[in-house]
Amino acid sequence: MSRSQESASALTRRTAIAAAGTAGLSAALAACGGSGDSGPSGDSPSGGGSAGAALGKASEIPVGGGKIFGDEQVVVTQPEKGQFKAFSSICTHRQCQVASVGDGTINCNCHGSRFSIEDGSVQAPPATRPLPEKKIEVTGGQVKLV
Repeated sequence: MSRSQESASALTRRTAIAAAGTAGLSAALAACGGSGDSGPSGDSPSGGGSAGAALGKASEIPVGGGKIFGDEQVVVTQPEKGQFKAFSSICTHRQCQVASVGDGTINCNCHGSRFSIEDGSVQAPPATRPLPEKKIEVTGGQVKLV
């Protein structure tokens, strides 16, 4: 093998090894996810709950607070007496189920994000997007998803 053939062969091997290493690193980084507000697949959370589902009694929702309906992935709040709001209970940061409602916020214990009970807006990061609003109706003292 001539000196130029050895040099070309070494360069080709280096290029192949570097490309394989880069591909492996890219795959590992993709699997770990970024620091954004999307789920493992990159999709935004949908926040379940089926239309027409009865969530509970309106009297169970405290004024200035709310109640989490985990199975339906919905949190219902009552910012002011008689004013009911509903949001996905899935945090927009890393898709954890929110854990509590108090002091005017919906709280995610996974990373500390806090959302307004009035409009779902972010009150404390790391989340950067609000909780998606859900449609509800209150009839006969019952709260239902629409």
